[in-house]
Amino acid sequence: MSPAGVPGRTLAMLTGLAVALSAAFVVAPGFLAGIGPGRGFTGKRDLVEALRTSFIGYWNSGDQDLSPSLERVVDCWFRYHLAKAVIAALLLIVLVALGVSVWKAFVKTDGLGAGKSAALASTGVLVTMLALFSLVAVMANVQGMVAPYSSLLPMLTDTTDAQLTGTLDQIRRQLADSSGTDGHAAPALQLMTDDFARYHVAMAVIAAIVAATLIALSAVLWRRFARTERSGKRTRRVLGSFGALSALLALAGIVVAAANTATAADPAPALLDFFQNGW
Repeated sequence: MSPAGVPGRTLAMLTGLAVALSAAFVVAPGFLAGIGPGRGFTGKRDLVEALRTSFIGYWNSGDQDLSPSLERVVDCWFRYHLAKAVIAALLLIVLVALGVSVWKAFVKTDGLGAGKSAALASTGVLVTMLALFSLVAVMANVQGMVAPYSSLLPMLTDTTDAQLTGTLDQIRRQLADSSGTDGHAAPALQLMTDDFARYHVAMAVIAAIVAATLIALSAVLWRRFARTERSGKRTRRVLGSFGALSALLALAGIVVAAANTATAADPAPALLDFFQNGW
């Protein structure tokens, strides 16, 4: 039996889409990343091996432009994040639609039974949490699309390979010396630092856009809260809860935007901290 005021077919369709997109988010990106220029990789292990081998060669070449082999890995990782971002965005849309339907049903069941109301409230909270997870996934994967090279860096640090360890030690030494080797940063290090800054600029912009959107949403919700008659206690409770949640999330977005802006303005210390301590 569907919740009051919500067609069962609509709920079934939205739930089915959410389940299918959740599965696609996990399974599909690896396959979709292999579609495009060059070949894909058989799995994460193959990708990591190709990254580490090509990175060592690139670093030792002394060039600033990525080598063809490293660029192929970066392009594949871009496609991976693109697929994840698109699927997560679609999932977010479906979950928002599902959440709105469930919370509207929750409001309409006022006085129709505590058990049904509790079930709808629990479902609404679950869908809301999943929607927030999807939002974070969209943000993170758009950031990975903008700077896929920096997004790959964590795959370099967890290694026992002597040659790669030696390369990472060189990076740490040059980053520790803000002037670089012989007064100049190695070309490969300069590109890495610039891309790392771009990585944080991307998140600063994304977080600022999300924060602005949430502030606007919170304002709309509080306006509706104020216009709702006091007799509509359940409606006011839902509007007030989501108005407060939107405001808190907007505040978190502002903090994230500010932190990433500060890192982008001076990326070298943060990049050194990453290579020393990881993310």
